Amino acid sequence: MAKRVVITGMGIVSAIGVGKDAHLCALMKGESGVGKIRYIQTKHTDIPVGEVKMSDDEMKLLLGIAPESVITRTPLMGKIALKEAMQDSGITDASRVAFINGTTVGGMEKSEKYYMDFFEGKKTDYIAAHDCGAGTDMIAETFGKFDLITTLSTACSSAVNSIIMGGDLIRSGRVEAAIVGGAESLSKFHLNGFNTLMILDRKVCNPFDAQRNGLNLGEGAAYIVLESEESAKTRNANILCELKGYGNACDAFHQTASSPTGEGAYLAMKKALEDAGLNPEQIDYVNAHGTGTGNNDLCESVSIQRLFGEKIPHFSSTKSFTGHATSAAGGIEAVISILALLNDFVPGCCQFQSPIEETGLVPVKGCLKNVNLQNVMNNSFGFGGNDSSCIFSKIR
Repeated sequence: MAKRVVITGMGIVSAIGVGKDAHLCALMKGESGVGKIRYIQTKHTDIPVGEVKMSDDEMKLLLGIAPESVITRTPLMGKIALKEAMQDSGITDASRVAFINGTTVGGMEKSEKYYMDFFEGKKTDYIAAHDCGAGTDMIAETFGKFDLITTLSTACSSAVNSIIMGGDLIRSGRVEAAIVGGAESLSKFHLNGFNTLMILDRKVCNPFDAQRNGLNLGEGAAYIVLESEESAKTRNANILCELKGYGNACDAFHQTASSPTGEGAYLAMKKALEDAGLNPEQIDYVNAHGTGTGNNDLCESVSIQRLFGEKIPHFSSTKSFTGHATSAAGGIEAVISILALLNDFVPGCCQFQSPIEETGLVPVKGCLKNVNLQNVMNNSFGFGGNDSSCIFSKIR
């Protein structure tokens, strides 16, 4: 029989703050972290982004890392989030824990800065910090020797896929605990690539709105601590909620676009429900992928209608708060989903004005408080149609 998977800790850093308490406060107040570029050296200063409000040097100071240390921005954010998650869970021995990190950009923001130096034969230690696995190792190295360390890179579904992998490892008995999520920094490659696709909004994005103009890129890191129920009870851990179910599907429709019928999204959500043993009407809130692009929001709306029919649960996207943190988005939004579940509130789409004509679906506009939430669904959909969904539930 598969083991029951529970959550015993969380850690997060994003454009709206450092730590879960700061995020809860910002979400309740409706305060967006999207704004003017401060740290990326780019000529595209007209493009708003969701940057973490600290320089690399400030993060090093916070973490007690020497200023001259060779470390990129992604692992700096990852260390902050991982430290909070471990402290929140009370885990002190990493040797019994798997660490699964979702990321795609890796150390690219430093590689692009020193790229020509490398080809001109100048010594730069940052080249060795470029790849995603190196970033994961940098995040983990402060906290001891983990039982297993691995990196997942499936674009914007990376962090939720790490949750799925961690859940499978615990259910199968391979490990008793897994810290899962993702970390991602902004880079010029990142920014220019999405700009070339012509899907970046020049204002704060407005997901699921008829007049949506695109997404805001963001950055950050977030992890949740998964643990078998037996392990959590043995060490008298504070159990926050349960990872009730999850699902992944790939519609393989297009390299960057979702299928018109929302097939991958629909299948991922359907699989998550089946895995959780829940009916659609038992989902109280969907934290949608909701990027603010024409294609994603329409397709996701269609898939939500297909799955839930006439009884659409509360749904919203929180990317107008944090920006779209790509590979880290699913981790950030998993923490946000759990905060909503534990505090019985639904964060709203803070820029929403009018529904998409094809579906007429209206997301939550402002923060809804005192809502009885029992089961919350979190969606993350990646390029290539790699779509994932997970469900968090209160402990009964």
